[in-house]
Amino acid sequence: MSDLATPPRRVLITGCSSGIGRRAAEMLAERGHLVVASLRNPDDVAEWPHAHIPAVALDLNDSASIHAGLTAAVEAAGGPIEALFNNGAYGQPGAVEDLTRDTLRAQLETNLLGTVELTNLVIPSMRAAGFGRIVQNSSVLGVSALAFRGAYVASKFALEGISDTLRLELTGSGIDVSLIEPGPITSGFRANAQRAFEANIDWQHSVHHEAYERQLARLKTAGPAAPFTLPPEAVVRRVIHAIESRRPKARYPVTVPTYLFAVLKRLLTTRAMDRVLMRASGGGKR
Repeated sequence: MSDLATPPRRVLITGCSSGIGRRAAEMLAERGHLVVASLRNPDDVAEWPHAHIPAVALDLNDSASIHAGLTAAVEAAGGPIEALFNNGAYGQPGAVEDLTRDTLRAQLETNLLGTVELTNLVIPSMRAAGFGRIVQNSSVLGVSALAFRGAYVASKFALEGISDTLRLELTGSGIDVSLIEPGPITSGFRANAQRAFEANIDWQHSVHHEAYERQLARLKTAGPAAPFTLPPEAVVRRVIHAIESRRPKARYPVTVPTYLFAVLKRLLTTRAMDRVLMRASGGGKR
């Protein structure tokens, strides 16, 4: 007997300009859900290619945009949002000692604070309906830290913690909270990370400049730059289960590295795990 519920849901997805967000919008719409895609850039909204999937502008860095975007999404969906996939995020590379306060704040504004604000806005209507699905796109870097990813790691560790707390607080409400934890996925993530790195890190004058050269080479690599890279569909399949299942999971690891790091953290000492993570970081001293 299938564990999947059949009613179509009104679904809002953030970060749909490419990659995981766009494929999630397409695949959920194919399954009959009433999907609304949100994009940060109004120009991307104007160029959105799917006439059957409404698109709205929603910038997670801007409270007014979050409110206006959600209002537009509810109108486009024909009713309150029943499932929210918080996918919008970016990665800010750089050693912790090279992060300015403004750079770190910008990472948290998008990946955490805007996400929580939007989530809080949809909860009241979900409570009133006695049903809701909140799906957070976390990361393997919400499970384990890697060198030179401190801002992104901080945002995803925080997202994991606040989502665990929210899940406890929503017990009995009919609202389920799930975390998706992808490792390397084919998307535009590296290109966006490269732009953030070059804009915000004075890498040529950093003590880490040699490591940064290796990081830049990885970011500029065409195609998969890490082993076990999977396509966006691997993530979307977990999102579908989290939205449709009668008993969604609290966590959905995706890709071998996520499973592996979770196991190794339980088995290894901290020092031994640090050696594994430094090798995986690909930018430490050699």
